[in-house]
Amino acid sequence: MKTLQRTLTIIKPDAVRRNAIGDIIEQFEKNGFRILAMKMLQISKHQAEQFYAVHASRPFFNTLTDFMSSGSLVVLALEKENAVADLRKLMGATNPANAEDGTIRRKWATNIEHNAIHGSDAEDTARFELSFFFAGYELAK
Repeated sequence: MKTLQRTLTIIKPDAVRRNAIGDIIEQFEKNGFRILAMKMLQISKHQAEQFYAVHASRPFFNTLTDFMSSGSLVVLALEKENAVADLRKLMGATNPANAEDGTIRRKWATNIEHNAIHGSDAEDTARFELSFFFAGYELAK
């Protein structure tokens, strides 16, 4: 039996500013992801700190939360079999210099901090991240 999996992705402020939204969404669709929900918004520094709380002790936490609250984001709930792993592969390495050709980060990221896209790293993380941005009733059936 095949099981669908859900994941969250964020098109980050750098990619939004570079008008990459349409191209990135096209990549999701070409790779078999179903979009369950999508919205554009801007989050506060406090909201970014809550979302990335798992990284609070890391040296990059302050610059990450500053960056994520610096402009508009597009958040999407995606679904497909093996969604978490497949999205991570499509995104490419965190450092775009190490990302494979054809990945979103290879095409749209400028550096390791401004790397165009976020994706959940595990099913448990995806559940938290989806609930952070979407109420259950907002997800398409």
